[in-house]
Amino acid sequence: MKQGLWIPLRRLLATITAAVLMLSGAIASPAEAQSAATAAIGNESFVAAAVRQVGPAVVRIDTEKTITRQSRDPLYEDPFLRDFFGGMPRQPQEELLRGQGSGFIIDDTGNILTNAHVINGADRVVVTLKDGRSFDAVVEGVDEVTDLAVVKIDDGEDDVLPIATLGDSDQIEVGDWAIAVGNPLGLDNTVTLGIVSTLKRTSSSVGIPGKRLEFIQTDAAINPGNSGGPLVNQRGEVIGINTAIRADAMGIGFAIPINKAKEVKDMLARGETVAHPYIGVQIANLTPEQAKRSNEDINSGMYLPEVDGVLIIRVLEGTPAADAGLRRGDVILQVNGTPIRSADGLQIKVENTKIGDALELKIQRGDRPLTVQVKTAELHEQAS
Repeated sequence: MKQGLWIPLRRLLATITAAVLMLSGAIASPAEAQSAATAAIGNESFVAAAVRQVGPAVVRIDTEKTITRQSRDPLYEDPFLRDFFGGMPRQPQEELLRGQGSGFIIDDTGNILTNAHVINGADRVVVTLKDGRSFDAVVEGVDEVTDLAVVKIDDGEDDVLPIATLGDSDQIEVGDWAIAVGNPLGLDNTVTLGIVSTLKRTSSSVGIPGKRLEFIQTDAAINPGNSGGPLVNQRGEVIGINTAIRADAMGIGFAIPINKAKEVKDMLARGETVAHPYIGVQIANLTPEQAKRSNEDINSGMYLPEVDGVLIIRVLEGTPAADAGLRRGDVILQVNGTPIRSADGLQIKVENTKIGDALELKIQRGDRPLTVQVKTAELHEQAS
């Protein structure tokens, strides 16, 4: 470096150092710098702030259900008496089953959102708030297809109930913070932290077929008893309802997106049945490779078109699919002009229609392409 440049630079550094000393009075030690940073940032983490906001609205739900079993009279376990009297009469025996889950208060009237499987079939539902108050709850509505339910408490006072703030699950992204709050394994007011691992995980891939859901996957620890509790973001807004864990995996949990709950919560609170459209087929994914292997098997008994689509395994009697003439072995290729490549995709497409809507299905039947019109009807239980 040239001497002419070095002298002005040296003077500039000296000036800056002097200014710093004038402002601070002295050079801060590392400990003092850390203390100043802590004071500036604050001692509370975003997790604590989020939990402080939503925590009071999270409740424990205890259920009781009495079932009757037919049990053998111990007297007739004696071989001599059994042979002498011939028959083995059974005595009805009642058994009390208890369960536990979580939920969260969604309005000032005392409505609580939880999972259907937490309270379904219960004879008694008891809700306990974080402050220790307990109430007998009334089941307002249950929807097994979405695994959602609303129960209601009445505190009988003018006190304002704590209410959870519902967020927007359409706005979350993979990698966002995810905080699970609930009562796992009977350990009340437990909080776990993770991230959103993935979105739109289908119910069949999670291992709970029969539901029409696309789950939020998270690595926040979820255990039995967390079901029905909220999954919240870093601002304390509910983005999902903790629902399921996989027994064969660790660090993987699933939550129903809160926007799905928003669609049905008011109907459930009014005791209304949530309508779900259906066409009445049992289906499976099909690829050209799978079809080829099946066609090469002399025991298959059915020729399958070697295409990508959704294979109809069974058409249920008395359903829109049966009325439209769909058959076992048909392969659905398109719905209303949109290619369909998976059973989940077809199920979601049907779910997003209205009761009575006409669907145009492009199918492959053997070597013949066909177009079939099917009108959706309201889902109801079918005999297996």
